[in-house]
Amino acid sequence: MTINNFENFSKINNSKIFFNYDLKKTNWFNIGGKAKVFFKPENLSELVAFLKEFGKSQKIFILGAGSNILLSDNKFDGVVIKLGKKFTNISLLKDQIIIAGSGVIDKKLSEFACNNGIGGFEFLSCIPGTVGGGLKMNSGCFKKEFKDILLSVQAIDKSGRVLTIPSSKIKFGYRESNLDDNLIFLSASFKGKPKNKKEIENQINFLKKKKDETQPTKIKTGGSTFKNPIDQTNKKVWELIKECVPSGKSFGEAKISTKHCNFFINEKNASFNDMKNLIEFVKKKVKIKTGIKLETEIKIIE
Repeated sequence: MTINNFENFSKINNSKIFFNYDLKKTNWFNIGGKAKVFFKPENLSELVAFLKEFGKSQKIFILGAGSNILLSDNKFDGVVIKLGKKFTNISLLKDQIIIAGSGVIDKKLSEFACNNGIGGFEFLSCIPGTVGGGLKMNSGCFKKEFKDILLSVQAIDKSGRVLTIPSSKIKFGYRESNLDDNLIFLSASFKGKPKNKKEIENQINFLKKKKDETQPTKIKTGGSTFKNPIDQTNKKVWELIKECVPSGKSFGEAKISTKHCNFFINEKNASFNDMKNLIEFVKKKVKIKTGIKLETEIKIIE
């Protein structure tokens, strides 16, 4: 498949397709190389047409808010898809049911629920990602997860076939689900419960304050680096890192946050290798000292 094929598709469909696209500013770590092809579909029909044309022949990565990914500095030899505005719609149905596009920022979904007097979405105000990313990894915080409010997922496969998956058919675990990696999420339906708007606001403010007190903000980070090893110990992963890794350990400009040691930060211009080496160093130290094998929560794209 040549660049000409993508150029022809772009002309015929008036699509936003970019070549040799710089990915560095598309993610929170501010790390990454370039993508061979970067596609931003504005609506479902455009996405369907693209997948029918290229879905089976190309390596495809779906980019959300970029909050929990570490991208290689090497060129991504495939297609990066960033869903456009039509995938950020939110609608209210009866019985406290909300439909949100997969490109909706979690915080926006929480605000929408609050404004409509719907409780159960408060925890989303503290998750720095999109609905699509949250669905795949069952994002959560403060003892609440996506699975707790999810009714169904609307998705599309690499052949351009649209399907709906009820939550009862999805197996969720801690920061994971069995949803097929080849699916691209379009939207999801959620159900909350009636709640006083002021009570919702108070709960959101409480959670945000709690988060700000314990986690670094306004810096280049990918969020929680490792999952809590809940099946191996009662300790939180930050406790294990604190016990096993020297304070202030860094590789180049990739460093461990002094505020929360499960948050790794790009202090200035850390490279992919700097950050990956830091991640591997921490995994090794924790394994040697405790026997516990840490699993990354952030997704590493090479």
